[in-house]
Amino acid sequence: MAGNIQLEVVTPEKEVINEEAQIVMAPGSLGEFGVLIGHTPFMTSLKTGSLRYTDAKGTERHVFVSGGFAEALPDKVTVLAESAERRRDIDPDRAKSAMARAEQRMTSSGEDIDFIRAKAALERALYRIRLIDSGH
Repeated sequence: MAGNIQLEVVTPEKEVINEEAQIVMAPGSLGEFGVLIGHTPFMTSLKTGSLRYTDAKGTERHVFVSGGFAEALPDKVTVLAESAERRRDIDPDRAKSAMARAEQRMTSSGEDIDFIRAKAALERALYRIRLIDSGH
């Protein structure tokens, strides 16, 4: 089926993407999934990772997403993410600082350290850095 699908990526703070796409690939909690125009409707939770899509002009784009949900309809994909950033908007210095802080918290021996939160922060920082470093 030829045609484009509308992609919308929003966070509690802002709309990150609202444009037509040829295909959308996202990090579902049970694995990566892809959506083309005419897809069967479904909903899924998301894990931290890279959402990829090919825009209407054929250029591959990348967006960091962390948590949330995705809804696929035959003509639209809506992503409600806890956080999301286009690759071009990721600040490399901020991501590296976040990674260093998370690593420091994880190696700290204090009882007040929330290891699960520190590990999640480290994972988010690493995905941002990988996205920047890969050029995608």
